[in-house]
This record gives sequence, structure tokens and C-alpha cells, in this order.
Amino acid sequence: MIITKLSIDAVKIPLEKPIPSGKMTIHSADALLVTLRTKDHFGEGMVFTLNGTRLSILREMILSLESLIIGSDLGMSGLFLKQAWSELVFLGQRGIGAVALSAIDMALWDLRGKEANKNISELLGSCRSTMPMYRSGALRLSASIDDLQKEAQDLVSQGFKSIKMSLGSKKMDVDVARVKAVRETIGMDIQLMTDCNQQLTVPHAIQLGRKLEEYRLAWIEEPVVFHDHEGEAEIARALDTPIASGENEFTLLGMKEMIERKSADILMPDLQRMGGPSELMKVANLALAHNIPIAPHLFTQMSLSLAAAMPNAIYVEYMPWFAPLYEEQLELDDQGEVAIPKAPGWGFHFDQNAVKRFRSI
Repeated sequence: MIITKLSIDAVKIPLEKPIPSGKMTIHSADALLVTLRTKDHFGEGMVFTLNGTRLSILREMILSLESLIIGSDLGMSGLFLKQAWSELVFLGQRGIGAVALSAIDMALWDLRGKEANKNISELLGSCRSTMPMYRSGALRLSASIDDLQKEAQDLVSQGFKSIKMSLGSKKMDVDVARVKAVRETIGMDIQLMTDCNQQLTVPHAIQLGRKLEEYRLAWIEEPVVFHDHEGEAEIARALDTPIASGENEFTLLGMKEMIERKSADILMPDLQRMGGPSELMKVANLALAHNIPIAPHLFTQMSLSLAAAMPNAIYVEYMPWFAPLYEEQLELDDQGEVAIPKAPGWGFHFDQNAVKRFRSI
């Protein structure tokens, strides 16, 4: 089937309340929704920025790849990827080029599934029917301990068996007290992850990690600046608690570097920074060869079908920002897991009324 059209919709989704993080205050999630069409079917992909920063530049980067994809045969999409990666070498394959390519590759996979009338998990060969999902984007550093406990209890009452909280206070004892309060609220049966958002030094992270070991954390995420893989490796060697990282790295090459340096016990590849599903599956296989678990970063509606075919996938992440864009919603079972979709392609579709409501440019 020949690809005949590429279209892009830009949307701005205001957050219910601003989220202060280590690097910025997040007011909105702004996305580019990319659609590829053949004569009979269409496929959807999505990439995003925070607060709309450089969204227009990302749009132009996607359009710069349009001439490579229009008129190409869906069955030869590997040739498109080969050509696109080659063209991106001059400006750099790690960065906005990889993000732009990922949007098209996401849409290609969705289109391929719809043409075959199969979910992507089936095309890849699924090894599970459900996937554990953890709640992200809550329990922020700005919340008081009372608010943390109330929010944690609310998340558990919603059915989440795994939740993530932010760390990174300048005073180590403050972080310890916050973890203690949340753990006392949710008990020991709920999985508790922590995310330091790259705020710590290596010595601080090691000392903090040792103080937190009694609370049986599922992982400590990004304790130091993301590119300090040697520092991450030092922390990982020093602690019993797993170190999770990788969401800010780009492409298979970035993940390969992390694996070689033993930077993380759990890899967290981000679908748009990897360059799309094709590259992400290569990462999963490389990690599998090194016996490293995978927990894909964000993009739950797409990560689900991919993770279903990864023997080493342990979680998918749920951030509620993009839920309003979709016709279908994610539902937890009584084990805190979500079903792998069965519908063709990703199994999730953009709600066109929502697209109109959130359209920005």
C-alpha cells in the first residue's frame, strides 16, 4: 500500500494545576498529532514538548521528512527509516531529528497494524495479555506531607498498585521523611517508585539511597544529571535499591552506552527520544541480551502494545496528561494491571472532537 498523505495537528493540553519540577514549571503539554494515510487506512503518532517550547521547530522537522515518506510503499517502511536516519547524520541523530522521526514511525506502525487488521502486539508476537502500570505525575516535591499522604491514599483507592513520588530536596532528611510518610500510608504491598529528576550529586544519592533502603523502593530514578552515566553506575554499584534511568537518552546508541557502563539496573527508554517503535524494540532486545529490565517512559497508549512483546518489560508508565485526546481510556484490573489492547494498530485513537477542542496552531 502506498502512503499518500501526511498531516499534522498541534494541540495544547492545559494541566489541571501547574507542576513545579527541578528545571521548570509545567503549565501545559503541547503535542503534534501526526497522521499518515493510504487509500484505505490511516495511522496515528504523537510527539510533544512542555509549555509549547519549540513546537513549531519540531513541526518543521517532521515536514522535512515528508518527501521521504509520501509515495513510499508501507511494506518497504524499513527503507524509509534507513534513508531518514542517514539524512539526519549531518545535523545529528540524537535530538530533534530523532523526535521528528519517531512521530512518523509511530504512525507507520499504527498503519501497518490496521492494514493487517491486527494489534501491534500481535504483529510483534505478544508474550502477555496484561501489563503492570504505575501512576506517574503525582506526589510532587511541592506537596506537603499531609497532601502527599492524602494523594497517595487516593491513588491506591483508584486501583493503582504501583505509584511514583518525587524526591530531590536539598535536605536529605526531608526526602527520607516524605518517603516514610507515603510508605506508612500505603503499606508495604504497594510498589513505591521515586524520581529524583536529576537533582542530586553522586555522594548525596548514595547516602540517601542507603537511608531509604528500609522502605523497599521499587527503584530510584535519575538521581544525577542524565548524561553522567559513570555517576549513575557508581550509585547503582553502591545501593541494593535498583537505579532506573534512560528517559532522556537518545536512540539505541545512547542505550548501548548506558548498558556498557552499567549505568542503570532498569532502563527507561522514551519512545520519542528513541526515534520511534522500531528503534525502541531494538533497545528492548539489546537489554534482554544483557538481562536488563525495561520500563518504557510515557506514551502508555503505544507502549502497551510494544511492552506486550518484550519479555523483559516490567511496567508501563501512566501520566494522565494525554488521556483527554483519546477515544478509549485505560482501565486497571484488581491487580493494578491494564489489558493489552486487541483493536488493530495501537488500539487507541485520537478523539477528533478533543483534537478540535485543544487545537493550538
